[in-house]
Amino acid sequence: MLNQRLQQKLLQKLSPQQILLMKLLQIPTVALEQRIKQEIEENPALDFEEEENTDEASDDFEDTEIESDDFENEEEYDSTDDEFDFDDYLDDDEIASYKLSANNSSADDDHYEMPFSSHQTFHEFLLQQLGFRKLDEKSHKIGEYIIGNLDDAGYLNRPLEAIVDDLLFALNIKTNKKELLFVLEVIQDFDPPGVGARNLQECLLIQLSRLQYDEPDKDFKLPIMVVDRFFNEFTKKHYDKILKRAEITEDQLKDALAEILKLNPKPGNSMSDASRGSHYVMPDFIIHNNEGELELSLSSRNAPELHISRAYMDMLRTYSDNKKDKSNKDALLFVKQKIDSAKWFIDAIKQRQNTLYFTMRAIMDYQSAYFLSGDETQLRPMILKDIAEIVNLDISTISRVANSKYVQTPFGTFLLKSFFSESMQNEDGEEISTREIKKILSDCVDAEDKSKPVTDEQLTALLKEKGYNIARRTVAKYREQLSIPVARLRKEL
Repeated sequence: MLNQRLQQKLLQKLSPQQILLMKLLQIPTVALEQRIKQEIEENPALDFEEEENTDEASDDFEDTEIESDDFENEEEYDSTDDEFDFDDYLDDDEIASYKLSANNSSADDDHYEMPFSSHQTFHEFLLQQLGFRKLDEKSHKIGEYIIGNLDDAGYLNRPLEAIVDDLLFALNIKTNKKELLFVLEVIQDFDPPGVGARNLQECLLIQLSRLQYDEPDKDFKLPIMVVDRFFNEFTKKHYDKILKRAEITEDQLKDALAEILKLNPKPGNSMSDASRGSHYVMPDFIIHNNEGELELSLSSRNAPELHISRAYMDMLRTYSDNKKDKSNKDALLFVKQKIDSAKWFIDAIKQRQNTLYFTMRAIMDYQSAYFLSGDETQLRPMILKDIAEIVNLDISTISRVANSKYVQTPFGTFLLKSFFSESMQNEDGEEISTREIKKILSDCVDAEDKSKPVTDEQLTALLKEKGYNIARRTVAKYREQLSIPVARLRKEL
């Protein structure tokens, strides 16, 4: 049974302009360039040509007045069936030129080109070496398939039995494990040493065997024995067991470990820079220390100067001069909508720049002691709510600004969200940042005696002596966040 009733609802909806601004806020400077290019491709009314044409195009837009009176006496232009009032849509007040363009740079900005380099990939390098070997067609195809199954670190993680089945079903190549082992041994002889290994132990043994072959005058028997026979004890740093079972002295074990530690556990990563290209961090903010005064600037080299296309201004003027032609109505609507969309995008870019600047300015003032000294212990506890209250913006907006943005300081380039941290109280009742505690914890680990590394309980006691009363489990959590292993794995002879 259907019922009719009246109901009131209070809804809050975001306008398309607000949604656009929120999307632009959360992308970093590097992605902004692509987003602007995408908008220019989708909206021909948006342009980024030289600025000389901007003022002229803006003047044309101001001078183009579209009168709707001519449509009122025409029966064919009955606007009652339209979704909106066509007269109101066409009538515009005078639009200032600054609303039709966005100047995102200044003469003082540093302009850099993004370095780009092209390199041979890791797998291409291996395939090239495979081509130098005298193998029959079947073995060559098997080698190509094995190389294709190597991960970025250079390991073969797929079992040979499974590769036998894959070759049969995918390439119609009937083979066996013996043939695969022969081709795999050929690949394991390639550079970089250790490539094609099925586990870490095999990777280290391949590298040690290569060293023994390249340096026959040097004895690598003891490092090979440690990796081959005592690999489990080596990984867990049970050096006492190795000394006892191998019947060697501590100095001999030190020399063997020194050779093993020179090896590369991930040989594929030795070509990571060449295969993936160099990765550069482009900062969104730049902070300068000008004789004790902090100066903030936005990195705007990836935001071109945007303005309304002059061609669309001419089209708008042409269509408005021929309003009596019924066929011009749809074209006039299309041009006007594209121009409005371009204006919204320009406004959104300008609002994005302003929001980023005021938010970063608040963060810089809040953490001024750190940006002046570079001492992490000077960092104040800071959460998103603190900055949101200063700039009178929503916490979600601050989160979008801090996400994936980098700031260049005199002490390095850092991820913006790394400056946000929770607060704790020391023995004096002062609010301190958890990042300050992590810095002191890291210093304690760096200063320890590596032959007798301090445990989490001892680290807790050390922090209490310095006035930071925190629990052992909290110390363990901070240690893991700093990627510091447990005391047993930090031990050195």
